[in-house]
Amino acid sequence: MSGELRPVPTGQRVALQVPASSANLGPGFDSVGLALDLWDDVEVEVTGDRLVIECEGEGADQVPRDASHLVHRSMSVMWRSLGFATPRGLKLLSRNRIPHSRGLGSSAAAIVVGVAAAAATVGVDVSSDEGRRQIGDVAGDLEGHPDNSSASVYGGLTVSWATDSDSGWSTARPALHPDVAPVAFVPASTLATDKARAALPTQVGHGDAARNSGRAALLVHALTQDPAFLLPATRDWLHQQQRRSAYVETMRLVDRLRAAGHAATVSGAGPTVLVLATQQTRAQVLAAVGEGAGWRALAGPVPDTGVRVVSRP
Repeated sequence: MSGELRPVPTGQRVALQVPASSANLGPGFDSVGLALDLWDDVEVEVTGDRLVIECEGEGADQVPRDASHLVHRSMSVMWRSLGFATPRGLKLLSRNRIPHSRGLGSSAAAIVVGVAAAAATVGVDVSSDEGRRQIGDVAGDLEGHPDNSSASVYGGLTVSWATDSDSGWSTARPALHPDVAPVAFVPASTLATDKARAALPTQVGHGDAARNSGRAALLVHALTQDPAFLLPATRDWLHQQQRRSAYVETMRLVDRLRAAGHAATVSGAGPTVLVLATQQTRAQVLAAVGEGAGWRALAGPVPDTGVRVVSRP
């Protein structure tokens, strides 16, 4: 952006929440996302003093406390895109509940909440259609693909794609069928997204691409119209089998649950397992894995809203 950057007014304060997400859902690679009822909290205050970053909860002992913090970096990008300079004096508090490096969109959530926080401090209505579009465009660019970030921006079920000009992202929000009741099984182990990405081939066969396209279309139908199709709708040909060696225990659980008739997938880049259960089968899914098996179960409603401002001065 050309021209002199304006200062962000000192004294601006905002508190926000952002949901976790699961992406891909089987065949919807880098395009389909689902918000999950697990939220990070972020508070931002423009102080005019110095940069102070405080972190609590998940990953608090691993994230940086300087300008390289992902939320802060995302704020800086958004401010600049809106014509504002990053303030030197800033207090940032993150309370993290989304597990890191588990395939639950923790990085995307950090990007989204940072972009939204920056927008809110300079008067953008985060809850408006235009505000969310702006947040989604910047967050998708920062993440590199919009599946997780779109779910954290909008909530619910999202289908996202690059525009024909490759200059931004578009997102549709199909209405999730009320019987769909996702269950996530989170392991203690972690997996870096770049490691999972490195396991993917650079090319796929035409036949596999065609099969995956059919199942991706079926996935949207199953999630919105007829959950009876969820098991076949979550079969994929693009990423799960190719990354099997990167998350052996994850695929063992996916295989076991699918053999029992449950629509189990790898959540994002893994190693969390997501099951697209229904209101009628969720208890069966929870019982099939059980307690003390090395997996922490998360089973909450799909939030119908994404990142949100929860308080202002």
